[in-house]
Amino acid sequence: MERIEATVLRNLVFDEDYSRKVIPFIQPDYFEQKTEKVIFEEIVKFIVKYGSAITIEALNIEIENRTDLTEEQVKEIREINKSLNDFPVEKMWLLDTTEKWCRDRAIYLALMESIHIADGNSEKKNRDAIPSILSDALAVSFDNNIGHDYLQNYEERYNFYHKKEDKIEFDLEYFNKITKGGLPNKTLNIALAGTGVGKSLFMCHVASSVLLQGRNVLYITLEMAEERIAERIDANLLNIPIQQLTELPKSMFESKVNSIAKKTQGTLIIKEYPTASAHSNHFKSLLNELALKKSFKPDIIFIDYLNICASSRFKGGSNINSYTLVKSIAEELRGLAVEANVPIVSATQTTRSGYGSSDVELTDTSESFGLPATADLMFALISTEELEGLGQLMVKQLKNRYNDPTIYKRFIVGIDREKMRLYDCEQSAQNDILDSGQDEEYNDYEDKKPKKSFEGFKF
Repeated sequence: MERIEATVLRNLVFDEDYSRKVIPFIQPDYFEQKTEKVIFEEIVKFIVKYGSAITIEALNIEIENRTDLTEEQVKEIREINKSLNDFPVEKMWLLDTTEKWCRDRAIYLALMESIHIADGNSEKKNRDAIPSILSDALAVSFDNNIGHDYLQNYEERYNFYHKKEDKIEFDLEYFNKITKGGLPNKTLNIALAGTGVGKSLFMCHVASSVLLQGRNVLYITLEMAEERIAERIDANLLNIPIQQLTELPKSMFESKVNSIAKKTQGTLIIKEYPTASAHSNHFKSLLNELALKKSFKPDIIFIDYLNICASSRFKGGSNINSYTLVKSIAEELRGLAVEANVPIVSATQTTRSGYGSSDVELTDTSESFGLPATADLMFALISTEELEGLGQLMVKQLKNRYNDPTIYKRFIVGIDREKMRLYDCEQSAQNDILDSGQDEEYNDYEDKKPKKSFEGFKF
């Protein structure tokens, strides 16, 4: 079994996000062995100086340059470094375990120092210092935020306002407008629509566009087979009607796919689960497996779709009402978005009253009114005979934590069902569906972009 010290060092090297979170709380003396203490010191020195994680090669070079080590110690450190590898572990467990280790070591060292002081062996401190030493050790915690002081922390607040947030952009103008530039991480975004309106088409289109941005995409399907989702994405990316894919010669098909591969640095993974069989814990395991086997970390996750997921809180066959079940699924998926630090996009069905309606409200959410309370963005996809004849979909905002939902309350996007694509429409199409209560000034509204971004955490 790996010692906690080795686990800490390994993740300090290979997990930059982890190192940024824990290094401020780790003292070199927490490491009992001098060799491990030296490795930690060199990792921190490198990060402070260069602002990035150290490599094993650079670590070995820095160790060789030290003059306070014996040949035997250098040899031992090189063996330790050789054993360090990029093996993924559950992030919350790692943080909790590291925090406990830091606290235990701090308390132990504080007790030893207190005994030293009590015995009169300290020249710098007297017994009056012992309560403070023990108190500081007991207070060791990774959560150093005790609240926002409005008057004192104005600079932090100002920097936050001007920080450029990493978002997943749409290739659709009005979706970028209502989200102020795209989907932020740690969010749950829900499309509401009736059967056959375009829930899966919407997600396949957005997944395709994100892939072309050079991003990594994970598409989880619980309704259709992996091949059917891939077929829709083929139609979208190859710009070929889905019915004609079977007529495409293999050489031409291969050429088109290779052409797409050259255009993007991203990867698209499609994973199928049986309907109602998988929940957030299965998805977490999948993320760990993808990281281990393919070195793949998604930038966005699509789940097709929410209502047919399972919940980790309830066993299969449990006698539980649909409201509680769907609400639990939504909460678990949003928790997954936070843990994985990605936006999650999913969908839900309308009720029977909402199906085929020219207008949809939150009350038309199938099975659960608790779902809108959990989502960060929720919008309806509406299709009527008239819109279908024009090759259009109406989008209606139902909830929006990113922007004022009364701005562009409704808007139109074009839809090409044969090629599984969405596209921007002429402004005239937008003018035709304006709400009577929607101010025209909002349609000329342009979000101001921040002039500069806030630099990240510095050690």
